[in-house]
Amino acid sequence: MDTQLNLIKTEYREVEKRILPRFPFSYLTFKGQERVYEVKNMSFEGMQLRLKEGGHKYQKEQDISGILHWKGLSLEIKGLVKWISGSDIGVSFTSEGGQRKAVEDFLSVDNILSSMRPLHRSNIEMDLPTDLKYWLRADGPMEVFVWQHTDRECARFQVILMDNFIEWEDGLGLKTGSVLSHKESETPLSAVDEFEVEIDQKVSSERLSIAHSVVSRIGDDLIPNSERDFLILKLGS
Repeated sequence: MDTQLNLIKTEYREVEKRILPRFPFSYLTFKGQERVYEVKNMSFEGMQLRLKEGGHKYQKEQDISGILHWKGLSLEIKGLVKWISGSDIGVSFTSEGGQRKAVEDFLSVDNILSSMRPLHRSNIEMDLPTDLKYWLRADGPMEVFVWQHTDRECARFQVILMDNFIEWEDGLGLKTGSVLSHKESETPLSAVDEFEVEIDQKVSSERLSIAHSVVSRIGDDLIPNSERDFLILKLGS
């Protein structure tokens, strides 16, 4: 599946869209008001929740609290509803009572790595694009997509780490940006996610460093060391 790109130019920013495969469920969940929500993505500042069935009673600017659960870990969290779109809820975390440090510990590199799975080897029935070589996922905080040419050499890769977006493409080089939105989309052949990304005017060394800190510790049980080293090389260029 080719990466689909739509470019939106405004006076202030450049926004691009990426259409990427969607995994059907997440082990990262949030329980609040007796309902359990899937955490679609999460960063140190907030999270995006999705309710698969039924409705919710939250309203914009309403306080929200509950417990995050992630493969044996749990964290009490408080925040504010910033936006609502259908069954999706955007939440901004409060910074009171040391919560920022607790979120940073919850989203540590060790926790991200321990939850990462090689979906390209998943036994779940999914129609994967033929040019998708590797797909690693750590529930809400991180995904890595590696795409191949017909000769199996790397054509491009994307690293989505919290709200950071990093992409390398053969012949074009690196791009970095910030994920603005993440929503489900349906195609005739498969379920996919649409990411809207604000592209940095200049490649961000900070975003590259953040991605490098995690990718450099990915083990060969997830992808071969040679492939990991290629990603590290490009993230450091």
